[in-house]
Amino acid sequence: MNQTNGHANTGFLTDSTLCIGCKACEVACKEWNDISEDGYDWSGFSYDNTEAVGHSTWRHVKFVENPTTPGLGGNAAGQLPSWGFSSDVCKHCEVAGCLEACPTGAIVRMDFGAVFVQPDVCNGCAYCVVSCPFGVVQKNEHDGRAFKCTFCSDRQMAGLEPACAHACPTKSIQFGNLEELHAKADQRLEELRSSGIDDAVIYDPVDTSVKGIHAFFLLRGDPRSYNLPPEPEVPTIYLKKGWRSAAVAAGAMLGATMLAFLGDKHR
Repeated sequence: MNQTNGHANTGFLTDSTLCIGCKACEVACKEWNDISEDGYDWSGFSYDNTEAVGHSTWRHVKFVENPTTPGLGGNAAGQLPSWGFSSDVCKHCEVAGCLEACPTGAIVRMDFGAVFVQPDVCNGCAYCVVSCPFGVVQKNEHDGRAFKCTFCSDRQMAGLEPACAHACPTKSIQFGNLEELHAKADQRLEELRSSGIDDAVIYDPVDTSVKGIHAFFLLRGDPRSYNLPPEPEVPTIYLKKGWRSAAVAAGAMLGATMLAFLGDKHR
């Protein structure tokens, strides 16, 4: 069993093949965490007015429109668009770029694996915003601080499952022990493929510097259609290369300066 400080790691398995786009998870998240509304302007992106996760949207149901579905009829080609849905959320990365970048200690790792932003410590520098490989963390310009999903840490500490998973009517969002969820995902993937759905995949970037996520997905097709990068990377992996380049540049400048002084001395 995966453990952090003696506690079992928990996680989300979001099975997009079961999502019906009802947005119950969005509503439950806002109600429990007392998050402000996002406005009701028509975005033009399908039936989605929230568009993406952000400081006031910690759960976001994506509407993914696939161009055509063979055999349904209805146009000259005998094809119609089909819809896919998936509830997105902070990934609570195993190696979290936001946590590594935070200069104030506002972002911490909870005992059960959650990456938690302490709002009373956040100074609004937004280093976490630019360091998140999934574009999850967002600064509230009116408030000045950064916000994201808390993994319902207060509910977990009280022995309750997160509000979004509790509200999901189809169990598209499943919560529990991370290793057990991976086993469920593998079993579900086998079921889908045995029934002829051969484009189903599990999205969990364990082979990148992120080292895996605590909110992973089972979905159909290319993860990029769901705004999930194929190879997310933590920005800090480039520090060594950056410092090396800076050292080379500094050495070159020092050498040029010394040559300039020696040249003046010989005149």
